[in-house]
Amino acid sequence: MRIVVVGATGNVGTALLRRLRAGGDHHIAGVARRLPEGPEYSGVQWHSCDIGAADAPETLTGVFRGADAVVHLAWQIQPSHDRAALRRTNVNGSRAVIDAAVAAGVGALVAASSVGVYARGPKDRLAGEDWPATGVSGSTYSRDKVALEGMLDAVEGRLRVVRLRPGLTFQRDAGTEIARYFLGPLAPVGLLRFGRLPLIPDNPRLRLQAVHADDVADAYARAITSEVRGPFNIAAEPILTPKLAAELFHGRTVSVPPGVLRAGARATWRLRLQPVDPGWVRLALAAPLMATTRATMELGWRPAVDATEALRELAGGMAARAHTGSPPLSDNPRSPGRLGALLRGRLPGTGNPY
Repeated sequence: MRIVVVGATGNVGTALLRRLRAGGDHHIAGVARRLPEGPEYSGVQWHSCDIGAADAPETLTGVFRGADAVVHLAWQIQPSHDRAALRRTNVNGSRAVIDAAVAAGVGALVAASSVGVYARGPKDRLAGEDWPATGVSGSTYSRDKVALEGMLDAVEGRLRVVRLRPGLTFQRDAGTEIARYFLGPLAPVGLLRFGRLPLIPDNPRLRLQAVHADDVADAYARAITSEVRGPFNIAAEPILTPKLAAELFHGRTVSVPPGVLRAGARATWRLRLQPVDPGWVRLALAAPLMATTRATMELGWRPAVDATEALRELAGGMAARAHTGSPPLSDNPRSPGRLGALLRGRLPGTGNPY
């Protein structure tokens, strides 16, 4: 098969390239704004494209022509203080990818949605793919994922469309990236070298799902090579709770009301002390727990790594500053979110790390 992966240098994209090279005789093309280096990205025909640019639909149509499947993974989390930049990639860029896939006549479009697309949901039971995909108020990430899925809905009659909705996605090599994007340069990640987090905020709605990037990549590969359509929840057990995190990292939980969590995130974000806007706290508290029955039954998918081990692996990657040779996963000390960038006046939540 000829498979084009848009956003092939990020966390999931890197894992998907690994999975596709190992799992079949595929011709793989990768699309990224800045091209990667290193063995993880070999054996791929690379194309440089900023999907938010005015000429992106034309460029992408040429790249996609003759493809059996296009996988759309490109997404920006940062800079969180530049809403226009995020929308340019996440909404306008997604529109360019979708329009180009239709224009090129590709066989299938498999897109990265998220648990973040769902409306506020239960934390005491599992929700299926029929839970309302109307997003969480106050989360720009959620709003953009809803917009993406709306665009996918509009073209479902013209090609096979699959959208995967994973939980938090972890792997060791994403340790530096996730620390930069979500924690920033002032977070004491060095404590993770000793496997310790002394204090962990606790709230009854801080119950989250995670999955290893290799297992997400396996779900993508199965979706590409099958004839399935529609949404699939992707997550591993067990549910991640503050109590479980405290046990893993030898810390203790501290009960914090939702309003205090949101206020703390808002204040520290506005002061440029950390890169995560308060919408992420709203999303964490609101996102439902997902049932993965459909993925098991129709894709034959089961995670090989449990959520606890995926979290432990990520923590080890953060402590070791694990990375790859791609710009998103780089360990460049001058990248936004690193202390070197802060010392040069680049504050958390500003600057384009992609």
